[in-house]
Amino acid sequence: MPHSCQEPHKIAPDARARVSRSGKRQYGAGMPPSARSAARDAEANPAFRLAARAGYVANGILHLLVGGLVLAVGFGAAEDADQTGAFRALAALPLGAVALGALAVGLVALGCWHLLQAVVPRRLSGRRRLARIAAEAPQGIVFVVIGLISASVALGARPRAEQAAEDASGLVLTLPIGGLVLGAAGLAVAGVGIGFLWMGARRSFHTKVSLPPGAAGHVLSALGVVGFLAKGVALAIVGVLLVIAAVRIEPDTAGGLDGAVSALISLPAGPFLAVLVGAGFLAYGVFTVFRARYARLDA
Repeated sequence: MPHSCQEPHKIAPDARARVSRSGKRQYGAGMPPSARSAARDAEANPAFRLAARAGYVANGILHLLVGGLVLAVGFGAAEDADQTGAFRALAALPLGAVALGALAVGLVALGCWHLLQAVVPRRLSGRRRLARIAAEAPQGIVFVVIGLISASVALGARPRAEQAAEDASGLVLTLPIGGLVLGAAGLAVAGVGIGFLWMGARRSFHTKVSLPPGAAGHVLSALGVVGFLAKGVALAIVGVLLVIAAVRIEPDTAGGLDGAVSALISLPAGPFLAVLVGAGFLAYGVFTVFRARYARLDA
């Protein structure tokens, strides 16, 4: 009687790649092959990568504008030292609408790049997958929103972020658990600020850029340290203001970057501290402009 044998079950290479050596399913395993392929194609697209680098330039210019406004407030001027204030100042210049439109395109492109990095398969599993999503997705959303605000100002809108923050906080506080929600948001923003402080102090942002050798690399690293520390301080203050607003049920206490600068000004030696933060934003802006050249887009 002839011996019958079945052909061993073959595992497709793509299926093998979905399981790590530890037996855990990896990041991207749940995505359909067509979605994985589309994500990889988008990530490898030269035009998209160029647009993402242009987005770093736009982000750097925005921080330079904000830094200049913070410096002006530190020296006694009455300005809105936040992103919308920067957009309005730019809109008042000749060809300001064109510049705002260019910033909008760059910022939205950078936001889409971060969102893509949150979902594209990276052979990650478990906590590393969640950590990547938590790091990339919020950045992507923020950049897209700021880009859309820039576009709205180019089209004639004149939003004020500080008033919008207070209105949104007031709306949240009308909810049954609004205080908890606003307090949690404040803690999250403060946590992001602490993250920036940590990245600046530990120079962990080096993993995101390929710094040039020699003195140029040292200068860019120093600019990054100062910039990350300054932005961390500003975000931490914004988070604290949100928590205070939640505890006191006072939406007027909540605010954005402009509120954080106002809080600094009210402290002893406040104008001096505001000038330091403004200088830090300028440093971060310069660093981010050069990041367009040296960013590790696959990191």
